[in-house]
Amino acid sequence: MRTNPTRRRALALGGAAGSLLAMPALAQAPWPNKPVRFIVPFPPGQAADIFARLMAEKLTDVWKQQVIVENKAGGSGIPATEFAKAAAPDGYTLMVVSSGTFGVNPSLFPDLPYKPLVDFLPISNIFLVPLVIVAHPSFPGNTLADLIDLARKEPGKWSYASAGPGTSQHLSMELFKLRAKLDIVHIPYKGSGPAMADLLGGHVPLMMDSTAAALNHIVDGRIKALAVTTARPAPSPLDKIPPIAQTLPGFDAAGWSGLAAPARTPLEIVAKVNKDIQALLSDPAVIRQIEQRAAVPAPGSPLQFSEFIKKEIDTWGEVVRATGTKPGT
Repeated sequence: MRTNPTRRRALALGGAAGSLLAMPALAQAPWPNKPVRFIVPFPPGQAADIFARLMAEKLTDVWKQQVIVENKAGGSGIPATEFAKAAAPDGYTLMVVSSGTFGVNPSLFPDLPYKPLVDFLPISNIFLVPLVIVAHPSFPGNTLADLIDLARKEPGKWSYASAGPGTSQHLSMELFKLRAKLDIVHIPYKGSGPAMADLLGGHVPLMMDSTAAALNHIVDGRIKALAVTTARPAPSPLDKIPPIAQTLPGFDAAGWSGLAAPARTPLEIVAKVNKDIQALLSDPAVIRQIEQRAAVPAPGSPLQFSEFIKKEIDTWGEVVRATGTKPGT
Protein backbone atom coordinates (compact mmCIF):
# COMPACT_ATOMS: atom_id res chain seq x y z
CA MET A 1 0.00 0.00 0.00
CA ARG A 2 1.36 3.43 -0.97
CA THR A 3 1.66 5.97 1.87
CA ASN A 4 0.87 9.58 1.00
CA PRO A 5 3.61 12.22 1.53
CA THR A 6 1.83 13.97 4.39
CA ARG A 7 1.43 10.70 6.24
CA ARG A 8 5.10 9.74 5.67
CA ARG A 9 6.19 13.14 6.94
CA ALA A 10 3.96 12.93 10.01
CA LEU A 11 5.25 9.46 10.82
CA ALA A 12 8.82 10.65 10.55
CA LEU A 13 8.06 13.57 12.84
CA GLY A 14 6.28 11.34 15.33
CA GLY A 15 9.27 9.01 15.39
CA ALA A 16 11.56 11.95 15.93
CA ALA A 17 9.59 13.06 18.96
CA GLY A 18 10.28 9.70 20.57
CA SER A 19 13.74 8.69 19.40
CA LEU A 20 15.41 12.10 19.41
CA LEU A 21 14.48 12.73 23.00
CA ALA A 22 16.85 9.95 23.98
CA MET A 23 19.79 11.11 21.83
CA PRO A 24 22.83 12.17 23.88
CA ALA A 25 23.67 14.79 21.24
CA LEU A 26 20.54 16.74 22.13
CA ALA A 27 21.82 17.39 25.64
CA GLN A 28 24.89 19.07 24.09
CA ALA A 29 22.94 21.18 21.61
CA PRO A 30 23.14 24.93 22.27
CA TRP A 31 19.46 25.58 21.55
CA PRO A 32 18.14 27.83 22.93
CA ASN A 33 21.01 30.24 23.42
CA LYS A 34 18.99 33.41 22.77
CA PRO A 35 15.35 34.56 23.19
CA VAL A 36 12.57 32.57 21.52
CA ARG A 37 9.49 34.24 19.97
CA PHE A 38 5.93 32.99 20.02
CA ILE A 39 3.95 34.60 17.19
CA VAL A 40 0.29 34.99 18.24
CA PRO A 41 -2.22 35.89 15.48
CA PHE A 42 -4.66 37.47 17.94
CA PRO A 43 -4.74 40.60 20.13
CA PRO A 44 -3.75 40.39 23.80
CA GLY A 45 -6.42 38.96 26.09
CA GLN A 46 -7.87 36.27 23.83
CA ALA A 47 -7.61 32.65 24.96
CA ALA A 48 -4.75 31.75 22.61
CA ASP A 49 -2.79 34.77 23.82
CA ILE A 50 -3.48 34.07 27.50
CA PHE A 51 -2.24 30.49 27.30
CA ALA A 52 0.68 31.41 25.03
CA ARG A 53 1.81 33.82 27.75
CA LEU A 54 1.40 31.13 30.39
CA MET A 55 3.57 28.73 28.36
CA ALA A 56 6.08 31.50 27.62
CA GLU A 57 6.44 32.30 31.31
CA LYS A 58 6.98 28.66 32.27
CA LEU A 59 9.33 27.89 29.37
CA THR A 60 11.44 30.94 30.18
CA ASP A 61 12.21 29.24 33.48
CA VAL A 62 12.84 25.87 31.82
CA TRP A 63 15.04 27.13 28.97
CA LYS A 64 16.82 29.89 30.90
CA GLN A 65 16.11 32.13 27.92
CA GLN A 66 13.38 34.73 27.54
CA VAL A 67 10.32 33.56 25.61
CA ILE A 68 8.66 36.60 24.06
CA VAL A 69 5.01 36.69 22.96
CA GLU A 70 4.59 38.82 19.84
CA ASN A 71 1.01 39.67 18.85
CA LYS A 72 0.29 40.15 15.14
CA ALA A 73 -3.50 40.37 15.05
CA GLY A 74 -5.80 40.84 12.08
CA GLY A 75 -6.54 39.37 8.68
CA SER A 76 -7.98 36.10 10.05
CA GLY A 77 -4.48 35.27 11.29
CA ILE A 78 -3.07 35.07 7.76
CA PRO A 79 -0.42 37.84 8.00
CA ALA A 80 0.93 36.43 11.27
CA THR A 81 1.06 32.92 9.85
CA GLU A 82 2.85 34.14 6.71
CA PHE A 83 5.35 35.94 8.93
CA ALA A 84 6.08 32.76 10.89
CA LYS A 85 6.24 30.68 7.70
CA ALA A 86 9.00 32.97 6.36
CA ALA A 87 11.00 32.95 9.61
CA ALA A 88 14.33 31.19 9.82
CA PRO A 89 13.72 27.49 10.64
CA ASP A 90 16.04 27.55 13.63
CA GLY A 91 13.59 27.14 16.51
CA TYR A 92 13.72 30.77 17.60
CA THR A 93 10.38 31.68 16.00
CA LEU A 94 7.44 29.44 16.82
CA MET A 95 3.81 29.92 15.73
CA VAL A 96 0.81 29.76 18.05
CA VAL A 97 -1.69 28.02 15.77
CA SER A 98 -5.41 27.68 16.30
CA SER A 99 -8.65 26.15 15.10
CA GLY A 100 -9.11 29.24 12.92
CA THR A 101 -5.70 29.55 11.31
CA PHE A 102 -5.01 25.84 10.82
CA GLY A 103 -8.46 24.23 11.00
CA VAL A 104 -10.85 26.60 9.22
CA ASN A 105 -8.75 28.88 6.99
CA PRO A 106 -7.67 26.13 4.53
CA SER A 107 -11.32 25.76 3.44
CA LEU A 108 -12.48 29.33 3.99
CA PHE A 109 -9.78 30.98 1.85
CA PRO A 110 -9.25 29.34 -1.58
CA ASP A 111 -5.97 31.23 -2.12
CA LEU A 112 -4.57 30.77 1.37
CA PRO A 113 -0.83 31.52 1.14
CA TYR A 114 0.22 28.71 3.46
CA LYS A 115 -0.44 25.01 3.94
CA PRO A 116 -0.56 24.01 7.62
CA LEU A 117 0.94 20.54 7.21
CA VAL A 118 3.45 21.51 4.51
CA ASP A 119 4.80 24.88 5.61
CA PHE A 120 4.88 24.01 9.32
CA LEU A 121 5.88 21.19 11.65
CA PRO A 122 3.20 20.64 14.33
CA ILE A 123 4.75 20.46 17.80
CA SER A 124 1.91 20.01 20.27
CA ASN A 125 -1.60 21.10 21.00
CA ILE A 126 -1.82 23.08 24.24
CA PHE A 127 -5.47 23.42 25.17
CA LEU A 128 -9.05 22.86 24.08
CA VAL A 129 -11.81 25.34 24.89
CA PRO A 130 -15.28 23.80 24.79
CA LEU A 131 -17.94 25.93 23.17
CA VAL A 132 -21.39 26.24 24.66
CA ILE A 133 -24.87 26.95 23.32
CA VAL A 134 -26.35 29.60 25.60
CA ALA A 135 -29.76 31.27 25.68
CA HIS A 136 -31.34 34.41 27.07
CA PRO A 137 -33.56 33.64 30.11
CA SER A 138 -36.63 34.49 28.02
CA PHE A 139 -35.94 31.62 25.61
CA PRO A 140 -38.70 29.05 26.27
CA GLY A 141 -36.39 26.03 26.27
CA ASN A 142 -33.99 24.91 29.01
CA THR A 143 -32.32 21.93 27.37
CA LEU A 144 -30.81 21.01 24.02
CA ALA A 145 -33.78 18.73 23.39
CA ASP A 146 -36.07 21.75 23.93
CA LEU A 147 -34.07 23.78 21.40
CA ILE A 148 -34.23 21.01 18.81
CA ASP A 149 -37.97 20.58 19.34
CA LEU A 150 -38.69 24.33 19.09
CA ALA A 151 -36.52 24.75 15.99
CA ARG A 152 -38.14 21.80 14.22
CA LYS A 153 -41.66 23.01 15.00
CA GLU A 154 -40.99 26.51 13.63
CA PRO A 155 -38.07 26.46 11.15
CA GLY A 156 -36.40 29.85 10.73
CA LYS A 157 -38.11 31.45 13.74
CA TRP A 158 -35.11 31.32 16.07
CA SER A 159 -31.73 33.00 15.58
CA TYR A 160 -28.31 32.80 17.15
CA ALA A 161 -25.40 35.20 17.48
CA SER A 162 -21.77 34.38 16.78
CA ALA A 163 -18.42 36.16 16.93
CA GLY A 164 -18.43 36.39 13.13
CA PRO A 165 -18.45 34.38 9.90
CA GLY A 166 -15.96 31.53 9.78
CA THR A 167 -15.19 31.63 13.50
CA SER A 168 -15.22 28.45 15.55
CA GLN A 169 -18.41 29.70 17.25
CA HIS A 170 -20.18 30.14 13.92
CA LEU A 171 -19.03 26.91 12.31
CA SER A 172 -19.61 24.80 15.43
CA MET A 173 -23.22 25.98 15.55
CA GLU A 174 -23.56 25.30 11.83
CA LEU A 175 -22.17 21.80 12.39
CA PHE A 176 -24.79 21.28 15.10
CA LYS A 177 -27.52 22.53 12.74
CA LEU A 178 -26.33 20.18 9.99
CA ARG A 179 -26.23 17.15 12.27
CA ALA A 180 -29.62 17.96 13.86
CA LYS A 181 -31.15 19.13 10.54
CA LEU A 182 -32.29 22.48 11.93
CA ASP A 183 -33.06 25.88 10.43
CA ILE A 184 -31.77 28.49 12.90
CA VAL A 185 -30.81 31.90 11.51
CA HIS A 186 -27.21 33.06 11.92
CA ILE A 187 -26.63 36.65 13.07
CA PRO A 188 -22.91 37.44 12.78
CA TYR A 189 -21.21 40.08 14.94
CA LYS A 190 -17.75 41.60 14.86
CA GLY A 191 -16.46 39.71 17.83
CA SER A 192 -17.77 37.74 20.79
CA GLY A 193 -18.16 40.83 23.01
CA PRO A 194 -20.81 42.62 20.93
CA ALA A 195 -22.66 39.35 20.34
CA MET A 196 -22.76 38.59 24.05
CA ALA A 197 -23.96 42.13 24.80
CA ASP A 198 -26.95 41.64 22.52
CA LEU A 199 -27.68 38.22 24.01
CA LEU A 200 -27.61 39.68 27.53
CA GLY A 201 -29.89 42.48 26.36
CA GLY A 202 -32.41 40.03 24.92
CA HIS A 203 -31.94 41.26 21.34
CA VAL A 204 -31.03 37.75 20.18
CA PRO A 205 -32.27 34.56 21.87
CA LEU A 206 -29.33 32.19 21.35
CA MET A 207 -25.56 32.23 20.99
CA MET A 208 -22.63 29.87 20.53
CA ASP A 209 -19.59 31.06 22.49
CA SER A 210 -16.55 29.68 24.28
CA THR A 211 -17.01 28.46 27.83
CA ALA A 212 -14.19 30.82 28.83
CA ALA A 213 -16.08 33.88 27.54
CA ALA A 214 -19.51 32.77 28.78
CA LEU A 215 -18.41 31.39 32.15
CA ASN A 216 -19.19 34.37 34.41
CA HIS A 217 -22.55 35.09 32.78
CA ILE A 218 -23.61 31.46 33.17
CA VAL A 219 -22.51 31.32 36.81
CA ASP A 220 -24.32 34.62 37.52
CA GLY A 221 -27.52 33.27 35.97
CA ARG A 222 -27.71 36.04 33.36
CA ILE A 223 -27.84 33.42 30.59
CA LYS A 224 -28.64 29.72 30.61
CA ALA A 225 -26.40 27.02 29.15
CA LEU A 226 -28.02 24.31 27.04
CA ALA A 227 -25.07 22.12 25.97
CA VAL A 228 -21.30 22.07 25.42
CA THR A 229 -19.71 21.03 22.15
CA THR A 230 -17.01 18.68 23.46
CA ALA A 231 -17.70 14.99 23.90
CA ARG A 232 -16.54 15.26 27.51
CA PRO A 233 -18.04 17.75 29.99
CA ALA A 234 -16.34 21.10 30.52
CA PRO A 235 -14.26 21.69 33.67
CA SER A 236 -15.98 22.73 36.90
CA PRO A 237 -18.07 24.80 37.52
CA LEU A 238 -19.57 24.05 34.09
CA ASP A 239 -19.22 20.28 34.41
CA LYS A 240 -22.97 19.77 34.85
CA ILE A 241 -23.76 21.15 31.38
CA PRO A 242 -24.49 18.13 29.13
CA PRO A 243 -22.46 17.57 25.96
CA ILE A 244 -24.24 17.81 22.61
CA ALA A 245 -22.99 14.24 22.04
CA GLN A 246 -25.55 12.97 24.57
CA THR A 247 -28.24 13.98 22.08
CA LEU A 248 -26.24 13.72 18.82
CA PRO A 249 -23.78 10.84 19.28
CA GLY A 250 -20.30 11.50 17.92
CA PHE A 251 -20.54 15.30 18.06
CA ASP A 252 -17.25 16.79 19.25
CA ALA A 253 -15.95 20.30 18.53
CA ALA A 254 -13.84 22.87 20.36
CA GLY A 255 -11.66 25.88 19.99
CA TRP A 256 -8.01 24.97 20.40
CA SER A 257 -4.49 26.32 20.19
CA GLY A 258 -1.03 24.79 19.98
CA LEU A 259 2.52 25.34 18.76
CA ALA A 260 4.09 24.76 15.36
CA ALA A 261 7.49 25.52 13.84
CA PRO A 262 8.42 26.64 10.33
CA ALA A 263 9.11 23.73 7.99
CA ARG A 264 12.72 22.50 8.02
CA THR A 265 13.16 23.35 11.70
CA PRO A 266 15.51 20.66 13.08
CA LEU A 267 13.46 17.75 14.40
CA GLU A 268 15.53 17.57 17.58
CA ILE A 269 14.35 21.09 18.44
CA VAL A 270 10.74 20.13 17.69
CA ALA A 271 11.16 17.10 19.94
CA LYS A 272 12.66 19.13 22.79
CA VAL A 273 9.90 21.75 22.68
CA ASN A 274 7.30 18.96 22.63
CA LYS A 275 8.92 17.25 25.61
CA ASP A 276 8.97 20.46 27.65
CA ILE A 277 5.36 21.34 26.73
CA GLN A 278 4.22 17.87 27.81
CA ALA A 279 5.98 18.28 31.14
CA LEU A 280 4.29 21.63 31.75
CA LEU A 281 0.86 20.31 30.81
CA SER A 282 1.32 17.49 33.34
CA ASP A 283 2.02 19.94 36.18
CA PRO A 284 -1.02 20.13 38.51
CA ALA A 285 -0.47 23.87 39.06
CA VAL A 286 -0.49 24.55 35.30
CA ILE A 287 -3.52 22.30 34.81
CA ARG A 288 -5.39 24.31 37.46
CA GLN A 289 -4.51 27.58 35.73
CA ILE A 290 -5.88 26.27 32.44
CA GLU A 291 -9.04 24.75 33.92
CA GLN A 292 -9.80 27.93 35.88
CA ARG A 293 -10.39 29.54 32.49
CA ALA A 294 -12.83 26.78 31.50
CA ALA A 295 -10.28 25.18 29.15
CA VAL A 296 -8.75 21.69 29.08
CA PRO A 297 -5.04 20.83 28.68
CA ALA A 298 -4.48 18.89 25.44
CA PRO A 299 -0.92 17.53 25.36
CA GLY A 300 0.20 15.11 22.68
CA SER A 301 3.01 14.11 20.35
CA PRO A 302 3.83 15.94 17.10
CA LEU A 303 2.27 13.03 15.20
CA GLN A 304 -0.94 13.21 17.25
CA PHE A 305 -1.14 16.96 16.71
CA SER A 306 -0.57 16.52 12.97
CA GLU A 307 -3.38 13.96 12.75
CA PHE A 308 -5.64 16.21 14.84
CA ILE A 309 -5.05 19.16 12.49
CA LYS A 310 -5.81 17.01 9.46
CA LYS A 311 -9.10 15.91 11.03
CA GLU A 312 -9.98 19.54 11.84
CA ILE A 313 -9.33 20.61 8.24
CA ASP A 314 -11.60 17.81 7.00
CA THR A 315 -14.39 18.57 9.51
CA TRP A 316 -14.54 22.32 8.93
CA GLY A 317 -14.10 21.91 5.19
CA GLU A 318 -17.30 19.86 5.21
CA VAL A 319 -19.15 22.61 7.12
CA VAL A 320 -17.79 25.47 4.97
CA ARG A 321 -18.83 23.67 1.79
CA ALA A 322 -22.25 22.67 3.12
CA THR A 323 -23.09 26.18 4.31
CA GLY A 324 -21.38 28.11 1.52
CA THR A 325 -19.57 30.20 4.12
CA LYS A 326 -17.28 32.89 2.70
CA PRO A 327 -14.93 35.22 4.56
CA GLY A 328 -17.01 38.02 6.01
CA THR A 329 -20.36 36.48 4.98
